[in-house]
Amino acid sequence: MIHADPDYVEAIRMGDIKSIARCISLIENEVPGYETLLESLVPNDHIRITGVTGPPGAGKSTLVDALIERFVLAGKKVAVLCVDPSSPFNLGALLGDRIRMSSWYNNPSVYIRSLATRGSLGGLHPKIIEITELLKAAPFDHIIVETVGVGQSEIEITGLSDTTVVVLVPESGDEIQTMKAGLMEIADVFVINKSDRPESDVFSRNLKRLLVTSAAMHTRSPQIIKTIASEKTGIDELVVAIAQHQEISSIPANRSWLLAERAFHLLQQQKMKGFDKKKIRSDIEAELLTGKFNLFRFLKTIA
Repeated sequence: MIHADPDYVEAIRMGDIKSIARCISLIENEVPGYETLLESLVPNDHIRITGVTGPPGAGKSTLVDALIERFVLAGKKVAVLCVDPSSPFNLGALLGDRIRMSSWYNNPSVYIRSLATRGSLGGLHPKIIEITELLKAAPFDHIIVETVGVGQSEIEITGLSDTTVVVLVPESGDEIQTMKAGLMEIADVFVINKSDRPESDVFSRNLKRLLVTSAAMHTRSPQIIKTIASEKTGIDELVVAIAQHQEISSIPANRSWLLAERAFHLLQQQKMKGFDKKKIRSDIEAELLTGKFNLFRFLKTIA
């Protein structure tokens, strides 16, 4: 069992990478005592979290790599959480073995951690809030969370990040007309990546028209930034757009809403602690053998 070891807490505050990595593993694996450790942390609420999400192939990792470079060149320290999809059977990361942002792994100003969603439908790790709060207790200037693009349910990122960047590509083309309302509403900044492609201008105009309608309904209109992340084009404009939004999002009303969302997710997790997915699966397998399985009747037996 671990406890609220003052050495751990102080090491995190001083930015000791080994201690940070160790404590994240303790949180991920719910080692007894990890909650006490979390309660002993003193997060810096001035550290902002930027969420980067969007469909697969949009170039999110390349974009994050370019953002890291800009922050480091400005003398800032950056923590990056890369959330990968995981196998539904063993909950291991499917893409965790790919090399991402490899040039930064040994840079003292950058900490990168790959996490698996572990079956979470929102494109996030089930302990993402705890992990980000731990990182906010360390001396980082920016925290970036790159999420899995999993469709409508990726709106969960808005309950975590102070600024949500949605990355799209010109190939989305006509799909912009039928884009999910949830995805449209979570974006604080839209990035049209790979904007050197022919469809870019048409896509940008369609997106702007859609946002004009959305702004009329919701009194907010996200910025649109065109980038070519592989060439670092448009990254400075994106950094400015993120900074501008995070100045606005420091308004107390917005902060309280954000914290309420995080608290709600944590309460959901706590309520689910008594349920063992492996046992539920085993019970379902036994019920299936009877030939009379009914999902709703089954739920009443475990609720």
